[in-house]
Order: sequence, then C-alpha cells, then structure tokens
Amino acid sequence: MNTFQKLSRGIIKFSFELSIRVIERYSNMEPYHAKVVALSKMEEGTLGKSVANCLKQHKITLVPKYESHDLKHVLLDYKMTPEGEIRMQAFMIGNGNVTIPSLAILTFGALLLPDRWSVLYADYRRGRYALPIADWALENYADFELTALRAKVFNTSHQIKPRNNMKRITKTGAITAIVAGVFGMIYCLPYLFSSNIADLIGAGFPFLAGAILAIGGLLTLSNLSRPILVQKLN
Repeated sequence: MNTFQKLSRGIIKFSFELSIRVIERYSNMEPYHAKVVALSKMEEGTLGKSVANCLKQHKITLVPKYESHDLKHVLLDYKMTPEGEIRMQAFMIGNGNVTIPSLAILTFGALLLPDRWSVLYADYRRGRYALPIADWALENYADFELTALRAKVFNTSHQIKPRNNMKRITKTGAITAIVAGVFGMIYCLPYLFSSNIADLIGAGFPFLAGAILAIGGLLTLSNLSRPILVQKLN
C-alpha cells in the first residue's frame, strides 16, 4: 500500500470515527446500550445475536437512527470499517436506496480510494440484483436466522428485473454528474486561493461548472425519487 492509499484510508477512518463520537456525545445512549444487551441474549445464529457480536468485536454500540444500518452491515457481510461502509453504500445505491447521504459517502470514498473502484462497482451490481432491503428494520428481523435471511436476499429466483431503461440511464447520468462535479470542484479549489488572476479565472469557471453539475445531478435524483415517495404515502 503506497503513501496516498495509507493517507486516504486514514482520512476516511478519522472522518467516520469523528461522526460516531459526535452522535454519541449529543444523544441519550442508555436505551441503545440496553438494546445491545437484549440482542446479545438472543440465540446464536440469529441476526440480532450476530449484530451484538459484531458490535462487541469492534468495541462500538448502536447509535440513534442507525439500528437498521448495523443490520445491513451484518446481513450483507460488510465489515464495520470505513471502507466497509463505503462498499455497503455502493451496494445500497445499486439496491435502489439512492439518498444524498449514501451518494455523499460513496463519492467521498471513490475520490479517496481510486484503487477500489472495481470493487465498488462490483458491490453496486451485487446490490442491483438483490432483494430490496432499504426498509428492513432490526426490530422486525432480529430473531430470524442470519443464513436464511442472506439466502432470501440473494436468492436468484428473487432477483430484481432491470428497471425501466430510461430511468436507469437518467439515474446513472445523474450520479455521474455528481461525481464529476464534486471531483472538478475539489481539483479547482486550490487554484481559487492563488494570487495570480489567470489562475483565479481559469479555475473559477470550471469550479462553477462542477457545482452546477453536482446540483443538477442531485435535483435529477430528487425528481426521480418523488413519484416513489408519493406512491408510498398513498
């Protein structure tokens, strides 16, 4: 592993650990500690027990609004590490759970881990043909056998048929625009602090174009998801 790869993983690790510490610092953690204790008392082989074991192994606990998030780590067998988190978000985007946080995490990881692009793409494809699990909640599946749940998710007879081609192309284009826009903004950012007017002009327009690309991609994804939200509310 070269210096850039080590530095990138260090930045990602620090960012995720800081996020967890902030959540724990400003939340009432007692109910979540109690949930972990309850999960640890479940039978071996269940999803709940496996989540408790995984949390114990990594010396972490459940945090507010992330119980289902930890379920997915264990169910999909992605390690509770920064890189495992990024890979899981690639899976979830392929699985149809396209959200701003998941896109932000994946973009952040893709920019810092270019050596893992092929792995992230494989995770995306893995999610695309798995049973949708975005709405799965830990309290609903904790007492189910883990191996049976995994078989259900990845059973080829339950694979998702490719979604509408135009919608898929539009969504792919939007994600590409976001990634390209963010990358362009980051690339141009150092030149915006230059005292050379040529650098300022030369970097200013690409930076603005990158911002427009990223915002346009986010708006497109928002519009694509709107009919789904309406349908669920009805």
